[in-house]
Amino acid sequence: MFYQNDDHVYVMDHPLVAHKLTIMRDKNTSVKDFRELVSEIGMLITYEATRDLPLTTTTVETPLCKAEMPTLAGKKVAVVPILRAGLGLVDGVLRLVPSARVAHIGMYRDEETLEPHVYFCKTPHDVAQRDIMIVDPMLATGGSADAAITEMKKRGCTHIKLMVLVAAPEGIKHIRAAHPDVHIYCGAVDDHLNEHGYIVPGLGDAGDRIFGTK
Repeated sequence: MFYQNDDHVYVMDHPLVAHKLTIMRDKNTSVKDFRELVSEIGMLITYEATRDLPLTTTTVETPLCKAEMPTLAGKKVAVVPILRAGLGLVDGVLRLVPSARVAHIGMYRDEETLEPHVYFCKTPHDVAQRDIMIVDPMLATGGSADAAITEMKKRGCTHIKLMVLVAAPEGIKHIRAAHPDVHIYCGAVDDHLNEHGYIVPGLGDAGDRIFGTK
């Protein structure tokens, strides 16, 4: 893992992530394989995004003796997929953090202004006390991620991370300007956005490719 421009943007520097992303980028990759790879890369990024979880110690009895060993300090986590493509990342996060709660944020885009609007948000009752991991495969313009982060802050959340597979420089710039306190974790940073707002080279419409709707 290395830093991109500043210490709030983390880009995976791992051959497995690079290899799996290359398979995902191939337009001929099947829905089944694409869906599995989203989950696998999500799990690998979660490994890095949870490095700062606090530890305490507990006494365990091994086959040889009793010993004080590290264990998670009970910090609560909530994973928040942006519907619908973000659902593809949830399983990978839960494999590593099975006790995490799952919130959901649904959005639609205004056809005239192109601005995202939240139409659905369901969270755990204690969401403000949890570490928040907002997940979405793509960080393109940054509009949806910005709206999701804003929605969680309205609910009192103060420790928020954004986790994506592929990001555009434009999207990173947007989030860093709007939410300088949010840490961004991504599998790769691509070149640019095209005139339609798609990441180039990217991997296409992640939602359609995850759910086989195109």
